[in-house]
Amino acid sequence: MRMNFIKSAMKPCSHFSTAIIILLSLFCIPSNKALQGRTEDKVSDSQDSDRVLELPGQPQNLLISQYSGHITVNIERGRALFYWFFEAETQPSKKPLLLWLNGGPGCSSIGYGAVVELGPLRIKRHGAGLEFNKYAWNKEANLLFLESPVGVGFSYSNTSSDFSRLEDGFVAEDAYNFLVNWMRRFPQYQSHDFYIAGESYAGHYVPQLAEVIYEHNKDPKSFPHINLQGFMVGNPETDNYYDSKGLLEYAWSHSVISDQAYATVNKACNFKLLYWTNECINAMNLIYNEYNEIDIYNIYAPMCIAVENSSLNDDYKLNFQDKMNFRKRIRIPSGYDPCFSNYVEKYFNRADVKRSLHVTGKANLKWKVCNDSILNIYNFTVFSVLPIYSKLIKAGLRIWIYSGDTDGRVPVIGSRYCVESLGLPLLSNWQIWYHNKQVGGRFVEYQGLTMVTIRGAGHLVPLNKPKEALMLVKSFLLGQSLPIQR
Repeated sequence: MRMNFIKSAMKPCSHFSTAIIILLSLFCIPSNKALQGRTEDKVSDSQDSDRVLELPGQPQNLLISQYSGHITVNIERGRALFYWFFEAETQPSKKPLLLWLNGGPGCSSIGYGAVVELGPLRIKRHGAGLEFNKYAWNKEANLLFLESPVGVGFSYSNTSSDFSRLEDGFVAEDAYNFLVNWMRRFPQYQSHDFYIAGESYAGHYVPQLAEVIYEHNKDPKSFPHINLQGFMVGNPETDNYYDSKGLLEYAWSHSVISDQAYATVNKACNFKLLYWTNECINAMNLIYNEYNEIDIYNIYAPMCIAVENSSLNDDYKLNFQDKMNFRKRIRIPSGYDPCFSNYVEKYFNRADVKRSLHVTGKANLKWKVCNDSILNIYNFTVFSVLPIYSKLIKAGLRIWIYSGDTDGRVPVIGSRYCVESLGLPLLSNWQIWYHNKQVGGRFVEYQGLTMVTIRGAGHLVPLNKPKEALMLVKSFLLGQSLPIQR
């Protein structure tokens, strides 16, 4: 998660020393030559050594085929990314392969996607163990979670010289190198239909990785073929102008801010600028201050009031701007404990859990749901990924955008502006789709792109609406429209 003004407003406020940052996260540049020269261990031995037999607190008599470990993306630099893979519940040899990415930048797809949203094992209250998720996406696909970029979760490097060079292109190339080497370790999935999905700042990661794969597939002599079929992103950061405009209009239209604050921001801000002026930053804080008492990521969800110290009010002030102490502000409404982030961190920092997941060496440091240092040093150089959409739509990839309609951070209004700006021919009008005879949301189909809303869901759609999310991914993978009959 981030805003346009991170460069101008967040870095001067950073309280992380260079030494602490380097200790938390180490990075290095990808090398295609190093990748091409990579020789994996014998496939069967590598797969077998990555198999997870059973995790502490995992439900008994639950048969889940799962693997985890590190995949080297650059030998010379000693850089490796951590993954967790679940085979499909049934017929894994016939199901597609789906890669899931979370955003941040700096937030873990293990801590969010895998054990809170869409994986087959969900974290229990107080981090006591895991429970079965009957709406897991591995019902429809072989499910691969990746902690990216380096410095997130258990992903690590032995080189720190490129720490300040983290940016979207770096992340995309590392993710591509990971995929190539992961498929060498798991060659049985090399020919499977391959899809990418993610949410939030993965709205950048996902289409950018898809573009790298698409371009490399044009050169089969130099790069192995990856059978990319499409991608899907949820509440995605896509275009700074439209996303910011949408954030403002959503806050006003949902009675979060006053008419006066709305007018002030409109007068002070030009969202077409890459970096906001100080006047605009001050005006936007009128919006963020109103979110101190509610959850910007799900405006109708309950707040988490249990914290580890007494600095709740200070933590939730917007002195860190859009970061907003992200790891504590994701909430679980209606039946789930809204303070799950503490439980996730407690579980993944257990020594027996790390051993079961094959976490060793440099990666065996304190695990965090989100590494805040990455957010503070990330180089935000890409204003919009909409040109990538245009390219990949022409290439014939299947592309879906979905949006939980109670998210105030990357709201549905901004995503609609993004989609409309592409100027695609309309195939079907805006219409209702149903789940269990209730309105699941709305959708509109364009030539080359489908946009879906999920009614009552926030920023993490599979968490808030797991049944609807499972139907969503099933329809996407099958290339079918969502049901329009009750």
